[in-house]
Amino acid sequence: MATAALARRAGFGLLADERLPALAFVTLYGAGFVGARLGLPHAGPLAFLALRFALAAVLLAALARAFRAPWPARQALPAIVLAGLLTVGVFSVGVFVSIAGGVPPAVSALIIALHPVLVATLAPGLLGERVAPRRWTGLLLGLAGVFLVLRDGLASGAAPGWAVAASFAGLAGLSAGNLLQKAHCAAMHPFAGGAVQCAACAVACALGWLAFEPTPVRWTGEFVVALLWMAVVVSVGAVSLLVVLIRRDAVSRVAGLFYLVPVSAALAAWLLFDQGIAPLQWLGIAVAATGVTLAIRNPE
Repeated sequence: MATAALARRAGFGLLADERLPALAFVTLYGAGFVGARLGLPHAGPLAFLALRFALAAVLLAALARAFRAPWPARQALPAIVLAGLLTVGVFSVGVFVSIAGGVPPAVSALIIALHPVLVATLAPGLLGERVAPRRWTGLLLGLAGVFLVLRDGLASGAAPGWAVAASFAGLAGLSAGNLLQKAHCAAMHPFAGGAVQCAACAVACALGWLAFEPTPVRWTGEFVVALLWMAVVVSVGAVSLLVVLIRRDAVSRVAGLFYLVPVSAALAAWLLFDQGIAPLQWLGIAVAATGVTLAIRNPE
């Protein structure tokens, strides 16, 4: 895909055996835009997410059994469940509820794009990771690039304060969950641990669905495609890759990859929905790629 080629030219500074998972993560995670766009017109955000996570939990459990993956020890379960609820649950609910409440997707994406900066700010104190000046330069440059990519979508009218706050809650969940995942879930197998995390998120979203969303799901062909896409491609594929990347590398460096997620989403919209990319957005893509190169390059 175009995103993979772009990232490859940027020269990821990850270890050689981490580059392919990084490229795949960016491409698959950004493609989640497709599922959200197709699915939300047919179901409430909590209903959609509850079904997505339930299906993903079943698939991940089947993969764990097929690959004989070790299941988490009982004493590790609280941290694994909490990390999953934050990284996957709070993040996804925050973004979906925010967009359903009227926040333009570009605004929500720009709020979430603060994730690498927030993680880099917190990682030294919480995890003892050193964030070099060059990495800070890359993080700020990447944020500027994301702004240019999303700039045209930022002036789409005012949204309720609670809907904007939901995106910030998603940002907080993603950042806190990534830090917790790195600190306490390093031994977690992505399939077995992912099944536990998705099951916990499915239960939480199902409770919210029953309490706050009386509208039934419309089981259209479009919704089924969206559900399968989000469960298989994003929850099983992309999130499993994220777990592997966080386990192998500094979380502040992995967080820098999130700058390429809006880029991947823009390219997916261009390829699949024929949404044009303006010259300023192409500039933003180049700036974001340069920032990511600086942010995740191996220290010299």
